[in-house]
Amino acid sequence: MWEHSEINEQLQIINGKKAPDIVIVNANYLHSIYKKWMTGNIWIAGDRIVYAGNEMPSMIGSAEVVDATGKKIVPGYIEPHVHPFQLYNPLTFADYASRLGTTTFISDNLTFFMELDNATSFSILDQLNTLPFSFYWWARFDSQTVLQNEKELFNLQSITEWVQRPEVLMGGELTGWPRLVAGDPDMLASLEVAKSAGLKIEGHFPGASGRTLARMRLLGADGDHEAMTIEEVEVRLLHGYGVTLRHSSIRPDLPHLLKDIVDKELDVFDHLMMTTDGSTPSFHLDGVMDKCIRVALEAGVEPIDAYLMASYNVARHYDMTDLHGIIATGRYATLNFLEHESNPVPTDVLSKGVWLKREGESTTPFPTRNWSEIPAFAPDFNLHESDFTFIDTTGMAMVNDVITKPYNVTIDISDSKLPIGQDESFLMLVDRHGKWRVNTVLKGFDTHVQGFASSYSNTGDIILIGKDKKEMLHAFNEMKRIGGGMVLTEDGETVATLPLPIGGGLSAEPVGKLIVQEMELKKALKNRGYEFGDAVYTFLFLQSTHLPYVRITQLGLYDVMKNEVLIPVTGR
Repeated sequence: MWEHSEINEQLQIINGKKAPDIVIVNANYLHSIYKKWMTGNIWIAGDRIVYAGNEMPSMIGSAEVVDATGKKIVPGYIEPHVHPFQLYNPLTFADYASRLGTTTFISDNLTFFMELDNATSFSILDQLNTLPFSFYWWARFDSQTVLQNEKELFNLQSITEWVQRPEVLMGGELTGWPRLVAGDPDMLASLEVAKSAGLKIEGHFPGASGRTLARMRLLGADGDHEAMTIEEVEVRLLHGYGVTLRHSSIRPDLPHLLKDIVDKELDVFDHLMMTTDGSTPSFHLDGVMDKCIRVALEAGVEPIDAYLMASYNVARHYDMTDLHGIIATGRYATLNFLEHESNPVPTDVLSKGVWLKREGESTTPFPTRNWSEIPAFAPDFNLHESDFTFIDTTGMAMVNDVITKPYNVTIDISDSKLPIGQDESFLMLVDRHGKWRVNTVLKGFDTHVQGFASSYSNTGDIILIGKDKKEMLHAFNEMKRIGGGMVLTEDGETVATLPLPIGGGLSAEPVGKLIVQEMELKKALKNRGYEFGDAVYTFLFLQSTHLPYVRITQLGLYDVMKNEVLIPVTGR
């Protein structure tokens, strides 16, 4: 971690031969092992705490002396389950989160894995590692959909290369766990490689029975974040899982789960973590992990437990307490200064020895990057009238934001338009390279959307929705013109746009500006009949086969429960 020369300099500070860079005096800080507030002084050299305790350094020299009188100091917050490609990109989301005290991510690698070769991905990881922020990563074993090239893409060699990276701490999440239970040799081999490397395996087991949880524990799963009831929390703890409680834009379960745990007087907080689980930008208008801590405090969780669930508990689960989660000698100098333990939004943030926030004001933003490694969204094909042919009478009916069931289409879908005011729309998934398409009908999405196009999807293929084929084509062409994103059209005009110039799926804007753009698009969709909670998740999960019941995929309209194609793709 630190070079021998750096350690020698740190020892010189302890020996009184050299001054530290920062000395925090009168520090009232949370000690994660003692689980109590302690008073003392914290010496920092570069990005490392070289001493925390009662003593002062023998030499002060030109060190920055910070008087922390009246403040509470807690470890930097850790987000253990980040999907850093939810319209924002890893850099912009880290910049935003860090100013609110979340200074460590354990992040999904799926977009990098599917879009880039490993050498390019690892070059980006190396660049991100130079920031005053801590990026850690997962290694995915499956795509959470069905791909035409799944086996070739998710090969053992590529997965092993990710597993061997020092900043990769987790295998999974196991969205394809039924394949594992069925004995799929590729999944078993990937899991074995990850376990041999000491990685934790994160499940994805919504609604799983006790027996299923036991099976998955035997197969190697260490944690899960899908508990939606207190009973599901308890059964996961019973089987020895690390349990992460979710507070996201589509599953805001954390408040009632914590209230039930408090009401039942379960003494289990040492074994719980919290996550926002890749929420879309506007969910983070009022915070990231600070938001989760605030929910915990409001649910009656003791403050020390609330802060440790967002720091030390995560570090201990992922075996990184030597660097994170404890304000103690040898760890990263990553600290949040609070006005009071009841308010988790820090007034000051120190991350790896660099001030990201001082006296309530953010310091210099992280350097920008152009993400040129991710291929630009530039389709070299056009859609034609013949592409907008709908003949199959099996469609998708929305149950909520992300669950879709098959249904029998009874309306006339041969015309160029569907009636405005009813809840059925044309739906197309178009190959981003123009080689195929899937046409069906989506029920329950809207009542008045004429044309909508999105290059943001689980696979980067193109989603078209609308009641007017001409407007769907208009939206597609406008989306191409702006270089990717989401476009809503009506009566020949563009009424809402969310540009996503990084590969057609990610914004280059700061998260604050992106939140405004996202909210404007969602408002426009809501005004046209979208009645669920998060339309962005709808677009993402239309293809996702880890959810029931029917999905639109690269193989066609796909029945997840029966593992069969209902409507095959049409070649172009």
